Amino acid sequence: MKNLKIALSLLILICISSCDDFLSEKPDNRTEIDTPAKISELLVEAYPKMSYFEIAETMSDNVFDSGLPETLQKNEQNYNWLIQTETTDIDTQAYYWDACYNAIAHANKALEAIDQLGNPASLNPQKGEALVARAYSHFMLVSLWSKRYNPATAASDLGIPYVTKPETELLTKYKRNTVAEVFSFIEKDLEEGLKLVTNDYKEPKFHFNINASKAFASRFYLVKGNWDRVLELSNDFATKPVGKLRDYSSYESIGVEDQQLKYGASNIETNLLIVSANTIVSRAYYLNRFNLSGTRQTDVFGGTTNLFGKAYYYNLYSSNSSITLFVPKFYEYFKYSNVTAGIGDPYVAEVLLSNDEFFLNRIEAHVMKGQTAIANEELEYFLATRTPTYNSTTDKVTEAKVVAKFPVIADEYTPFYPMTAVQTSYIKAIAETRRRDFIHEGLRWFDIKRFNIVVKHETANKPVNTLAKDDNRRALQIPLHASNTGVELNPR
Repeated sequence: MKNLKIALSLLILICISSCDDFLSEKPDNRTEIDTPAKISELLVEAYPKMSYFEIAETMSDNVFDSGLPETLQKNEQNYNWLIQTETTDIDTQAYYWDACYNAIAHANKALEAIDQLGNPASLNPQKGEALVARAYSHFMLVSLWSKRYNPATAASDLGIPYVTKPETELLTKYKRNTVAEVFSFIEKDLEEGLKLVTNDYKEPKFHFNINASKAFASRFYLVKGNWDRVLELSNDFATKPVGKLRDYSSYESIGVEDQQLKYGASNIETNLLIVSANTIVSRAYYLNRFNLSGTRQTDVFGGTTNLFGKAYYYNLYSSNSSITLFVPKFYEYFKYSNVTAGIGDPYVAEVLLSNDEFFLNRIEAHVMKGQTAIANEELEYFLATRTPTYNSTTDKVTEAKVVAKFPVIADEYTPFYPMTAVQTSYIKAIAETRRRDFIHEGLRWFDIKRFNIVVKHETANKPVNTLAKDDNRRALQIPLHASNTGVELNPR
């Protein structure tokens, strides 16, 4: 594990220091990006280097009032779906907004440089990476700052500005595209990029390699309801993808810190895209009152939530007498800018895309295509890797068991597309599986949005705060500094 720590630290340093910060200069003072090597260096920065995990997670039903006496302001604002105070603080909404558009700016500059060099075939891998990276950041922005995708209303729903060219002015004014336009642009960039991306990197897990690009595309098409495309993208999976999913049994014999390191390591097969994010997400469990609470542990991780009725592999820890809990996923590396003064920046290797999510997307597509038998087999395999006492003879996933465990509740899951009663039970089973597997990582929030799930947040001595279906608060408010430059605010 010592070698793993050293390797992770070096990778973080490489990722945060390998490209000139030309975007802080006036356009006519920027470094010329005129060689393939410079384009490749530029693309290192075409990924959001900040974290959305805490923002999305805190808004979801994975988080409760733990009773800690204090909390950070942003934690309370996220928990109550409030307009967040404009700030440049780490892990805030405005911080992530800026990180996405900064990544987009780098992708656009790379694409412009490729065009100026004549679009040679030799630069197709860089072009593919830039297109997929641009699509990803826009997808994250529209997923957080807009209403959920619904083709019936997407042509009028406010999206986000889709930026396809480098800025030529210091203060550029942008208008918001509609959700329909944003999704159309994402799909165009994504499909073109998928044809060009490669695995030809020294550290492929820190780039949109082939499988990472497919995994992102499967998430996108799951939101759009294109089940055929999700299945096509995931054709490399067998019904039992041995060795491709996270091996939780290997975490049992190692300590908390080593589990954190291993979770985000580039040599773990399931990890497809990793980013070195400037974040304090690893400190959330003791800084934030509104978090995974010890008193509500069984709500999320109790054996009754397991389809087999058994305990999970997930390890839960606490440093405050179980007031708040965490699954060890985030190892913080602190880069000192001044060791004597103790000044610097925290970084965490965050897994943005994985085979675990990719495979669950595939199972969901099988369900929506009516392929229940295949879904049973694949969901059973996935759950088996999360259940230490799994018995292949008695622990079977069947339609009767899924329907009994996850009965249909009227108007609970209401995506824009119709589902039969059986499909609804299966989709709930898969969403609940995803909820636990990606605890602390924010994916639950995106399921809450696309399925229009009602969330109720309790706070001691206050009325229950309910996020109703189609509540305007499901779309984050545009940061003040963006609205001051003409980006239209979301309705409240």
